[in-house]
Order: sequence, then C-alpha cells, then structure tokens
Amino acid sequence: MIYSFFDYIEGRHTMSQYYTSGEFAKKAHVSIRTIRYYDQKNLLKPATHTKGGARLYTDRDFAKLQQILLLKYLGFSLSDIREMTIGSGDKQLLRNSLQIQKRLAEERLEEMKNVVNAIDSTSQALDRNDQVDWSKMLNLIHLTSMNQSLSMQYKNATNISARIRLHRDYSVNKEGWFPWLFSNLHLKSGMKVLELGAGNGALWSQNIAKVPAGVNIILSDISEGMLADAKNEISNKPEFQYAVIDAEKIPFADNTFDLVIANHMLFYCDDISKALSEIRRVLKPGASLVCSTYSKRHMREITDLVQSFNSNIVLSSTNLYERFGLDNGKQILSKFFSDVTCKKYHDAIEISEATPIISYILSCHGNQNEILLNHYQEFKQYVESKVSGGFSITKDAGFFTARK
Repeated sequence: MIYSFFDYIEGRHTMSQYYTSGEFAKKAHVSIRTIRYYDQKNLLKPATHTKGGARLYTDRDFAKLQQILLLKYLGFSLSDIREMTIGSGDKQLLRNSLQIQKRLAEERLEEMKNVVNAIDSTSQALDRNDQVDWSKMLNLIHLTSMNQSLSMQYKNATNISARIRLHRDYSVNKEGWFPWLFSNLHLKSGMKVLELGAGNGALWSQNIAKVPAGVNIILSDISEGMLADAKNEISNKPEFQYAVIDAEKIPFADNTFDLVIANHMLFYCDDISKALSEIRRVLKPGASLVCSTYSKRHMREITDLVQSFNSNIVLSSTNLYERFGLDNGKQILSKFFSDVTCKKYHDAIEISEATPIISYILSCHGNQNEILLNHYQEFKQYVESKVSGGFSITKDAGFFTARK
C-alpha cells in the first residue's frame, strides 16, 4: 500500500507519496533485509515512520538508493559510499571517483581482450599441432593479476574519507577540531544560532551531549542532501531546525541571531562580500560571527611532496585561502565588523606510513589522478622513501570572531 500524507511547510501543504519497506524493496529489486541493513548503517534512512514504527520511503529516497546500488556495483565499500554524502555532497570529488572507476573498468576490459587473444592463439596452435608456448600464457596471466592488484590498491586509496582519516588518526592535537571549535562558541540557553554550510552536522553530532538546553540552533546548507545527512546524525533533538539557505540570501529578518557560524565555508561563496553583508544584517547588535579557515601553510608539505615527484600535479585548481584565509581574513572581515580577533588551532600531523598520505593525495580535487593512475607503483615507492624516517605536515587553521 502507498501512503499519502500532507506535509505542512510555511503554511502550505503538499501531497507526498510514501512506500512501505516491502514496496520500496520491490521497486528497487532488492531484499527487505538490504533496505533494513542500509538503515542500520546510516546509508539510507527512511523519510518517516508510521505510528507503529514501520519505515516509510519516498521517491527521493529511491533516487538515493539507486546511487548507492550503482556505487556498490562499481566497487566502492559501504563506508566509502556513506562518506560521499550521496546526492548532493562533493559532486566534483564524486565525479572524479566515477571517472577513476571508468578508467579501471576500461583497463580490465583491455586485459581481458589480451587474455581472449592469447587463448585463441593457443587454441590455434593446438589445432595445428604446433608447440604451445605455455610460459607466454602464464606470463600474461601473471601480468593481468598484478595489474588488477595495483588497480585495486589505487581504487581503494581514492575513497574520500581519506582526508578525514589522516587528520583523525595522525594529528598531534588529540582534542580534535570540532570539539575545540565547539568549546570556543560559548553557547548559553536562550541563544539563537545559525550555522551556514553546516554540511553533515559534524560540529554538533560530535558535541551533542554538550549542547545546552534551551538554545535554538538552525543548521543550514545550500545542499538539501547534506541537511538530510545532518538530521540523520543528530536525530530529533528539539534544539535543532534545518533549512536550505544560500549564505548570500539569508531568509531571516534583521537582528535575528546571537551567533552565526561559518566553518570552512566562506571561501566557497561566489560573492564573499555579499555573504558577509547578509550575515551582519541578521546578527543582533553586539552579536558575533565565528568563521574558520586556514592559511597557505596548511598541509603545504603534501603539495611539495607531489610536485617534487611531478611538477605538473596540482592538488586544487583554486587556492581557497587566497579567497578567505588566515592571512587576509581580518582585512576582509573588518569592512563589515568593528571588532575582529583570530584564534589558531595548534596542531600538526606526524606520520611514517605512506598509504594514508597517498590516500589523502588521491582524494584531492586536482589533476593528480589522471597523472598518477599509470604511475601508482612508482609514486608509492617514492612516497615510502620520503616518509619512512618520519614525515611532519603543518596544520595552520583557526577561526575569526567578528563582532557586530
């Protein structure tokens, strides 16, 4: 049975179709067990539940399930797929990952053609009663297996959770960025807070027990899919609301918020000045903007490492710190706010393993994948030689507090 409910949004009501788990599974040609498993793994949460607790799904959920099934077929692990924030996360990175999968599939097709040709050649030799060169056949099989192994190594290294893991597992400062940033927000009951570019809500999900009762927090992002992930992570906490918002067109009245947060997001705005003007407008007199960023020194050793291997490699087509960074942030903010201060997060990465660094590099947004794909083994050996005795990576990030 397909359920219909009225969703009341901004005083209007729209009809939405809902599918039971069984109907949803049948529509996607998967088992109900698979649907339940994806729910348990936080890959695909139901849109809502019946009063009795049964899962209900929408056509939008079906589109997300199709993406999950496609990426799983292409060889991504479920953890990788979850990190991708399917549907509206980092589209460029998802595109790069798919292109890599396409390239690997093309390579496997080429290898299989060579095997087919070798089999035909061997069969013809047998038909002619010629002597068969079995060593040639075995060498081909060995080469194919080796290439597949390298391809799998490369593919596994490209998952986009690599950046998170490098910072999480090898950072010197064990407090962690999100707990540190949260501790500097100084939230109090009764405050009205807006976070712009909240992403998957990690700032709050990692500090959920510390959120004071009575605070009103609106998590916003330009991506509806990101907000869905944030809601899944945070659950139905009464302090939180969710809204799709463009930072350059904030749909709230003047003097609304006690605090606005922009965590590593201002440099993504098309018009930073317009966004800051909007932020200032919605802040109450004396209220603050907390906005984080990093400097040109941040992770610089990674860039130096890849360019020493191949000077044509560019890990990012845009230097975001040039748009809004620690070095120019105060100057940019001072045009809109009278009191601007900066606080840095003291940290570094210490590592002597090559694989996490390679994984991080392959997860970046530049042209490294197309250059390194055919030189993976050579690059791996190069990185191993550079980091085996210990490798230090600078982390230079922090936040500005700008008071209205």
